[in-house]
Amino acid sequence: MPLLPDTARRLDTLVAQAQSTGRTPSLAMGVVRDGALAHLATAGEHPRPDADRQYRLGSITKTMTAVLVMQLRDAGRLTLDDPLEKHLPGTPVGALTLRQLLGHASGLQREPDGQWWERAEVGDLAALVAGLTPDKIAYPPHRSYHYSNLAYGLLGGVLEAATGTPWFDLLRERVLQPLDMRRTTYTPSEPYARGYVVHPWHDTLREEPRTDTGAMAPAGQLWSTIEDLGRWAAFLADPAPAVLAADTLTEMCAPMIINDLDSWSGGHGLGVELYRDGDRVYVGHGGSMPGYVASLAVHRPSRTAVVGFANSYGFRSGHIGRLGRQLLTTVLDAEPALPQPWRPVDAPPPAELTELTGRWWWMGGEFEFRADAAGELWAGPVGEPVLRFVPEGPDRWRGRSGGQDGEILTVVRDDAGRPVALDVATFVLTRTPDQEP
Repeated sequence: MPLLPDTARRLDTLVAQAQSTGRTPSLAMGVVRDGALAHLATAGEHPRPDADRQYRLGSITKTMTAVLVMQLRDAGRLTLDDPLEKHLPGTPVGALTLRQLLGHASGLQREPDGQWWERAEVGDLAALVAGLTPDKIAYPPHRSYHYSNLAYGLLGGVLEAATGTPWFDLLRERVLQPLDMRRTTYTPSEPYARGYVVHPWHDTLREEPRTDTGAMAPAGQLWSTIEDLGRWAAFLADPAPAVLAADTLTEMCAPMIINDLDSWSGGHGLGVELYRDGDRVYVGHGGSMPGYVASLAVHRPSRTAVVGFANSYGFRSGHIGRLGRQLLTTVLDAEPALPQPWRPVDAPPPAELTELTGRWWWMGGEFEFRADAAGELWAGPVGEPVLRFVPEGPDRWRGRSGGQDGEILTVVRDDAGRPVALDVATFVLTRTPDQEP
């Protein structure tokens, strides 16, 4: 569904202002809702942007590398607490775990040794590992957040060691093709925007090199388009089960480490960045390579996202990541997601479920339990049944949301077989406030 005209106009104005004041040759920002591109805002003429023109993803690549790691974890090929040594024997930083590397909590220094890898040929994995020394660990692991490109080069090596398949071949087979991301490539494919540095004094352009980053490719190599990055944003909002289980993606989006201990404005999950904007939390990632910056921000509850590219190394003013989140907030404030329509059920649930519904009491507080069409229980204070329980056996239910996630609800019956109490992880609810638990 396209945006309302007033909302679209506001976004177009913000993008035009950002391109003008930021002095970037071209800027493209796309809004994704419910799995489809809902609006494209562009500015600049060098070249004129469109939804199929490639720009460089930079570190948004890391989110895809992380999904590959989680796929192998779910398949039992590795665990997140595996030490690096298990997959890349002999490395002097081998005690670090895959979980720490994914979440930038390993203490590993940001870059590999040698020339700035984004502008130089890094070489293969053997060359990358050969440059490692024990003092590449800048901080004790998990003491604090420390962003590390090097960590993702090593994770790419782990993927290849575990599967015998080069990183990009694995990505193409397991992610890009299933999601129909056919314009996301290892090297640029026409039409693509050349990347530049804008001279600060006379506004001329210097074209930047388009390097093959070799063993560091899993940290930032990829090229993509607004259309394809929109598909990736839609996946992060609502994953395709054939690519990654929904529970696994939710695990990736849980905070592993906070990167701002003063205000808790941001953090990192397993391969994704987390941004707080008021009462909302966005997931995604930023990206930069010589001549390019990129933005990805997703609001998972509303399945809304903003993706974007510019073909200069940074803005003269502002930041493409902040711009993306500003656009996303503008859309969510102007056009909040509509609630799902209520629909009657075709038939009442079975008696063993309906007899658990109604009002229950615990410590003088009143709670309600409701049944849904899927045969699940929803519970909470009266008017707020937000806790979900799924059946797990006779008189046994498993919590699947909120503070009861993973906990067990057991039905207690009297001699006549009637339910008289609900034991939720030792907290016993009764049918009346006067009844002893």
